[in-house]
Amino acid sequence: MLKHRGFPGRMPGTDYQFVIRRANPRGVTPIKAIRRFPDRKPADKRADECFLAALWLHFGEETFERGNLDAGRLNWLFEREVVPAEEPFDPANYGALLRIDMDEAERSFPQIFNGSSEWVG
Repeated sequence: MLKHRGFPGRMPGTDYQFVIRRANPRGVTPIKAIRRFPDRKPADKRADECFLAALWLHFGEETFERGNLDAGRLNWLFEREVVPAEEPFDPANYGALLRIDMDEAERSFPQIFNGSSEWVG
């Protein structure tokens, strides 16, 4: 499992985890899209924004390996702002390749790209 050195471990000041420390001994947790309802807590929405901002700052428009990125956090963005970058895609593989869908990311989180996000400095 690739460890993304320099990637934030969690959202600052919270317990919202962004990376895992070690591979799951019971097998890889598959990533899957989770529906985001409009009435989600503001803290959850900020965590999504912070995680996407971290992905953007760390990888930009480049393809990246899933590696030690937390499946639970990826699930909230998967198949919207973060999409598979290979076919066939194996959602239960730490080596799976992903990329940011820039059109969807800018539509969902414009503050990250227009400079008004507190997470992009």
